[in-house]
Amino acid sequence: MDYFELWRGGVRLIKTEKAMPVTTDSVLLGDFASLPKGGTICDLGCGGGILALTLLYRYPKASAALVELDEEACSVARENVVLNGMEGRAEVISCDLRDFRGRYQLVISNPPYFPTSGGQSESEARNAQRLEKSASLEDVADAAARLLGDGGRFTFVYPAQRLSEAITALTLRRLEPKRLRLVQARADSRPSVFLLECVKSGKPGLVVEPALILRNADGTDTDEARKIYHLGEE
Repeated sequence: MDYFELWRGGVRLIKTEKAMPVTTDSVLLGDFASLPKGGTICDLGCGGGILALTLLYRYPKASAALVELDEEACSVARENVVLNGMEGRAEVISCDLRDFRGRYQLVISNPPYFPTSGGQSESEARNAQRLEKSASLEDVADAAARLLGDGGRFTFVYPAQRLSEAITALTLRRLEPKRLRLVQARADSRPSVFLLECVKSGKPGLVVEPALILRNADGTDTDEARKIYHLGEE
């Protein structure tokens, strides 16, 4: 089996075109999200499983449900679970997230970014995962609110230009934004995406963290980006 490691000795992922490719956004979200030790995770629209696997690597006592509608992506996610020895801690569930039920302490998602009228790719498979054809932001927020008890966390990544829209959808569902971080390619760049942690039935009060800058002015990775990717570690 041909695979690669996100970092040396870290999460392993098979090389395939059957699931959404690993993106910087997913890696950043996997680093940003947090949960109580031994907590339960639900990854909505898991693709190949990178988000849940990254968190299971960080939290050795946690368990996760990986929910995915696309059958080929589910197959890839199951292979990745086995590849990382996570069979006893992770279950891949082929299901429409709008129909999924359960109770979790953390819901995570890298949802489709664009309305069906924009963000087109040449790949039909990638379009299905990037465009809101099978699930909108409201659908994902509905699912998160349903799956969380009071005090549970919903953490996701989304385009910066849709921040206002996202906050409106979240607060209508009692998902209170609590921790926000904008992501920029360089210090002088506009934010491209945001990372947001919400708390179900939480009290108002949003902490805006310093922007995450990925590259220095000379194009090299910043120290924080290198730390997230475990670069330079032996």
